[in-house]
Amino acid sequence: MKRIGILTGGGDAPGLNAVIRAAVKTAIYEYGCEVLGIRDGYDGFVDEQGIVPLTIDSVRGLLPRGGTILGAANRGNPYARKVIRDGREVMIDVSDEIIKGIKRLEMDALLVLGGDGTLRIAHELYQKGAPVIGVPKTIDNDIGGTEVTFGFDTAVTTATEAIDKLHTTAEAHHRVMVLELMGRDAGFITLHAGIAGGADVILIPEIPFDPEAVVSMVRQRVERGYLFSIIVVSEGAKPQGGMQVFSRGGDQMYVPRLGGIGQIVGDAIEKHGFETRVTVLGHVQRGGTPTPFDRWLATRYGAAAVRLAAEGKFDRMVALRAGSIVDVPLEEVIRMVKRVDINDDAVITARGMGISFGDE
Repeated sequence: MKRIGILTGGGDAPGLNAVIRAAVKTAIYEYGCEVLGIRDGYDGFVDEQGIVPLTIDSVRGLLPRGGTILGAANRGNPYARKVIRDGREVMIDVSDEIIKGIKRLEMDALLVLGGDGTLRIAHELYQKGAPVIGVPKTIDNDIGGTEVTFGFDTAVTTATEAIDKLHTTAEAHHRVMVLELMGRDAGFITLHAGIAGGADVILIPEIPFDPEAVVSMVRQRVERGYLFSIIVVSEGAKPQGGMQVFSRGGDQMYVPRLGGIGQIVGDAIEKHGFETRVTVLGHVQRGGTPTPFDRWLATRYGAAAVRLAAEGKFDRMVALRAGSIVDVPLEEVIRMVKRVDINDDAVITARGMGISFGDE
């Protein structure tokens, strides 16, 4: 193994730089291997100046830094790249260009750091001959095959700190505070932060809610003398018999953008006479310094991915299972749908402590 590449696809997540750092240091110190960084996801293969050398000096000081020094592109799908031709936007397939780029650069392996979309593309590129290895990255923790993705712990910590802050102002003003958190189809951030932050109501995509049940919970708390309530809601939560709420539609290039369910929940509560305020935490959950756990996990992932490359085990993803780093087939990963198990002990624990999920 003489040369490997690294790219960071999809949205950013705390810990990406820690993976890059660990992979570069392991490749250079353990294998004497050259490392190239691909800027802005797969786009780097087809953009000018999209390839940069990564050295020990390049990764110095990266461990506590959020974001990614390589840039991210959550619309960088090589099978549907948007270009302007004859004054019109058209989609073209540049996947063959990526394969040619890997061969031209004489890469022995390409480490792909990303979520389900980025890893699906990696698997498809492998079928065209790309020597890919996946590293699971998403704050939503919804990638199959691994117990935890890096970035998740930091997002939960940020969300929990927000809940803690809302608690004090909610109690001072006798208000209902609604906090909308990220989570398109999986409610892990909202569930974990809701329990850790002492929320009264947790609304997640996996459990459709009844707005009247949410109002009933608020009313019961007031009747017991608790004049404030904390409600956390995933952006992908939906009412029973209803649909998810989007702030923007989608097309071949853009996925629909979720947003607005928090305000709908807040409006429904305020109609019953309870003063309510809504906070949308948004991209704050993606930013900032990664927690020690995410640094620890990202470092292990980065080093393990390089070792996997040295063994020639391509089309696989590093994963955490029972505390150990293992590797699993990418085909298996993209086939799995990881969601909150509504019969899991976390949900049971929350219900047993009187937390409502808005379904009863």
